[in-house]
Amino acid sequence: MILQGKRVALPAAPVVHKQFEANVAAAPDAVAVFWAGQELTYAELDVKANRFAHFLGERGHGRGAKVGVCLDYSIDMLVAILGTLKAGAAYVPFDPAYPAARLQLLLGQVPDLALIVASPATADMVESADVDVIDLEQLADGLAALPATAPDVAVTGDDICYAVFTSGSTGTPKLTAVRHEGWFNLMNWLKLEYGLHSGSNHLVVSAFGFDLSQRSLMTPLFVGATQNLMATRNFDAMMAYRLLRERDIRVVHCASSTLYLLVDWETARGGDVLAKLDYVLFGGEALKVQRLTDWARREGNTCTLLHQYGVAECTDVATSYDLAAYRPGEHDVPPVGRPAYNTDIHLVDEDLRGVAPGEQGEICISGASVGAGYLNNGPENAKFTTIEVDGEPLRVYRTGDRGHVNEAGELIVLGRIDAQVKVRGMRIDPTDIERALARLAGVREAAVAITYTDAGEAELIAFIVPAGDEPAEDALRAGLLETLPRNMVPAKFVNVPLLPLSPHGKVDRVALVDAYRKQFADSGIAA
Repeated sequence: MILQGKRVALPAAPVVHKQFEANVAAAPDAVAVFWAGQELTYAELDVKANRFAHFLGERGHGRGAKVGVCLDYSIDMLVAILGTLKAGAAYVPFDPAYPAARLQLLLGQVPDLALIVASPATADMVESADVDVIDLEQLADGLAALPATAPDVAVTGDDICYAVFTSGSTGTPKLTAVRHEGWFNLMNWLKLEYGLHSGSNHLVVSAFGFDLSQRSLMTPLFVGATQNLMATRNFDAMMAYRLLRERDIRVVHCASSTLYLLVDWETARGGDVLAKLDYVLFGGEALKVQRLTDWARREGNTCTLLHQYGVAECTDVATSYDLAAYRPGEHDVPPVGRPAYNTDIHLVDEDLRGVAPGEQGEICISGASVGAGYLNNGPENAKFTTIEVDGEPLRVYRTGDRGHVNEAGELIVLGRIDAQVKVRGMRIDPTDIERALARLAGVREAAVAITYTDAGEAELIAFIVPAGDEPAEDALRAGLLETLPRNMVPAKFVNVPLLPLSPHGKVDRVALVDAYRKQFADSGIAA
């Protein structure tokens, strides 16, 4: 089964920063970025980025080099990113919101790291790296003496533009590299398909290390709009909402859980700023559509919600679905839609052969968006493989997700193949249980985690955020037994005030289980 994206021609050299430079030429005095009360025009940002690119070039960090960026959201962050791209190098985000131990682990996973751009607030976090750590502010005088024009560096669509860390099955993060062609194709699709333009001002609300943050950072500069950055390291709903109101924001990219927080903030205060955005592009985890339904159907809500699916290894977004078409009675699981331009979705069986229409299979991605592979993990690169299509070999990425295509030709993602565990001899996916819990009265949202007994047997525990009064465990269990087999009913139900989020804005199940165990350890009761 193959879902094909529309074929759209790309430039001979689909290079992201060249599109930014075209916008500089077209509107040099337009505002490119706003941060902490400061504005920088396209021309001003271009000059700063050009000078940093020359700085990198003089030190031999040109095409093919990898430049670390450990900065809070700021104008300097965009200067570092654009300057790195103009030098022909690729940038690697080191998110200062991460714990110090995590950053140290990541530092050891980048082969041939050239240098790291940091600030006085972040330099200590990466000081153990065996490379130079530089501060753009301290280098200001030297940079000002460098040429203001772009360096003459030939960059191609096959060159790497950035590399981000994604979770590894062995516990070691994988560093996955994205090519210019894939990133250009993604933003070109957003521009053409959804009509993004110079008035499509953005606000970044996700953590820097998250894959979706990379397109969130660059898309407004790709279409000639203004990028707005929050002057805070961690997500702040109050600040985000204020900027949405004051800065004429039109587009937001975020994880589903972050969207829930923004919707809750607006609903509690009776506002309508979020409802009047042009687009919210969201995804990254299983959608709890009931968290959005009432808000989305409010009178006067004109915001288009684009439910998207993709992986970091394939430039973050592969498919998109306008949630306005969602009907609970028609879809048990909200679709993620159809492929982006120059992107195909393949559903295959265990032998990498295409499944029949309507059948479940592993989701594979092919086309312009497929990345360059993992830079630090040779064995894992087996996920980048070839399948045979019409008698010809085709390079694809095996996502490890399972799904099917509905009668309308839309992709449905059912969960992770490797998330399935055996409980009482049967393989199950916790996501299926979360969806069933969300349909029960009294449940606002839920997360299901896997724990293990002292005997090593898998056990399910459900964390429930009540919609009002705390639902009784017996009622929850009885409700689940109406739709699920007994082996899929959790052994324990725990009411919690909220579901904690990781720095990437996704539900942090590890934190839930750790807090649960600590609670019982402190009380002296066995969990």
